[in-house]
Amino acid sequence: MAETPTKTGADRFEVRVTADTHFGWIRTRLSVERTMMSWLRTSVALIGFGFAIVQYLDRLGQVPGARSAYLPDAPHLLGLALIACGILALLISIWQYRWGIHYLRSGSFAAVAGVQEGEMRTPVMAVAIILICVGLFAFFAVLFRLT
Repeated sequence: MAETPTKTGADRFEVRVTADTHFGWIRTRLSVERTMMSWLRTSVALIGFGFAIVQYLDRLGQVPGARSAYLPDAPHLLGLALIACGILALLISIWQYRWGIHYLRSGSFAAVAGVQEGEMRTPVMAVAIILICVGLFAFFAVLFRLT
């Protein structure tokens, strides 16, 4: 008995180009955008908290009459870890976003999408790249104690 080859990607489905499928495609595309923005919010929070913890605990140690810390490098290490997690989350989100968009624009879905060939630029990718630069600056500022 011969096995039929399994189909992968958009070829698994019968895609009919109708208004319903086009609007369904748009809803899915916007859902990918919302997911990316959620990743961005999480990354900003991680980077911000990491930087704030370092700044706050450094200033707290400089208060007159304050005891010396048991682990003086702990705030810096915690801050670096949080900032690194934020940067890593941004890199993962860019990979996931690009994969999702590529999938939605390839194969049988290209006809439903109604978009031309070439890459579509979105502001969310620009914001992600800017946030990676900000995160790297914060990481190295904490690492080399520039603040």
